[in-house]
Amino acid sequence: MSDPTPSEERAATNSLGELVGEVTRDLSTLMRQEVALAKAELKESAVTSAKGAGMLGGAGYAALMGVLFLSLALWATLTPLVGWAWSGLIVAVIWLIIAAVLFVVGRTRLKKVKGAPQTVESLQEIPQTLRRNEENR
Repeated sequence: MSDPTPSEERAATNSLGELVGEVTRDLSTLMRQEVALAKAELKESAVTSAKGAGMLGGAGYAALMGVLFLSLALWATLTPLVGWAWSGLIVAVIWLIIAAVLFVVGRTRLKKVKGAPQTVESLQEIPQTLRRNEENR
């Protein structure tokens, strides 16, 4: 016969009430730790997402300004005052460059969002841990 597992030895020396109480405390501690981990990971993801979304918002505003100035440049081009058209076109190109930079930076930050990978991984380990004693029998 194989040697008893630590769980089997403990079950032989402790009462059922003590064992149930210990399991309850352990599960409670585990769940509190998992919730704390999930909160920390989600907070980090939320901060990264907010920064990326802010950059995309800035890119949207910059693109709007580009469209406005391109429209003004097109309008001015059709008028006999050629000087206004070129100045409007220069401003529009500057805004479009700013929009492109903000978009690339914002998209890069959003790609860094990982969610809660450690929480998912540790939650997947719980069923395997609970089955470990059944395999040793």
